Amino acid sequence: MEFHAHGTLDGLDLRLLAALEVDGRASFSKIGGVLGVSDQTVARRYRRLSAEAGLRVVAVRDAERLGQDQWMLRLRCVPDSATVIADALAKRPDTYWIGLGSGGTEIVCMTRPRHPGDHDDLLLGKLPRTPSVVEIRAQQLLHRFYGGPTGWLRKFGALDEEQIAVLTPRHEANATAGPARIEPEDEPLLAVLERDGRATYPELQRATGRSESAVKRRLAALLASGAVYIDVEYHSEFLGYPLAAVLWITTAPSAMHAVGEALATHDEIAFASATAGPSHIVVTAVVRGTAGLYAYLSGPLGRLEGVQHVETTPFMRRVKQLTYQQAGR
Repeated sequence: MEFHAHGTLDGLDLRLLAALEVDGRASFSKIGGVLGVSDQTVARRYRRLSAEAGLRVVAVRDAERLGQDQWMLRLRCVPDSATVIADALAKRPDTYWIGLGSGGTEIVCMTRPRHPGDHDDLLLGKLPRTPSVVEIRAQQLLHRFYGGPTGWLRKFGALDEEQIAVLTPRHEANATAGPARIEPEDEPLLAVLERDGRATYPELQRATGRSESAVKRRLAALLASGAVYIDVEYHSEFLGYPLAAVLWITTAPSAMHAVGEALATHDEIAFASATAGPSHIVVTAVVRGTAGLYAYLSGPLGRLEGVQHVETTPFMRRVKQLTYQQAGR
């Protein structure tokens, strides 16, 4: 994928974002060493990206690794009500990737439960009792082809293999990759990291009341098991890719896996999952604009053998990615 600087971002900004995608907790001095700049330069760029491009580094629970159900919701709303409902959904900790589509009458939302019963509360409780919601379509995610711990920025090729290898975190030797599990006593630790994935060990120690060495061991174990990963959020329009769309793809059942694997290799695809429901695969495509969306639909996607039908929902506005950033939205 080619990168052309747009606005105030340049190649160094992209490399910094890509480095954070490899290890969101890497020190500025380590990142600077890999990128060939000073840690002060990295810190300055980081602060600017946070202020101007919505950069956030946060911990995310991996529902797929934890064996938790995830759903993609499509809510059809009464005109003029979608924004209010989307903002209310965005404030919930069990939602992400929320966008307004279809002329502002449709909300697309992904859910990730914190606790058993969260989905019952949302799908059977709150949403059906909302008069402005005309229709709810819920599709369960079955198998992730791309996304989650695998970030979209790696498709830009901003870092070479050696740089990626140096940045790839080495979890402590005693942090064996055991079963992906989050214990009740992990909640104070994750509460901090879900707000700031770069929180220091002394900050985590104060929040948890555990020793710094215990915090280091537990975080390393959570990361090594895949229960939690550190993710990077940013506004893709600052990279020159302002348009995101959800594509609902119907395939022949026998072609579902091959199509999903092929989609994962496409530069435009930031997320792809097999689903249960009216369509078989749902993907998020990120493109430069409507011409780029057309080129993708009629080109790489249109040429895929086994694709029978595609429904496209361009986002008019992205309300939430990983965190709810109300200012400037």
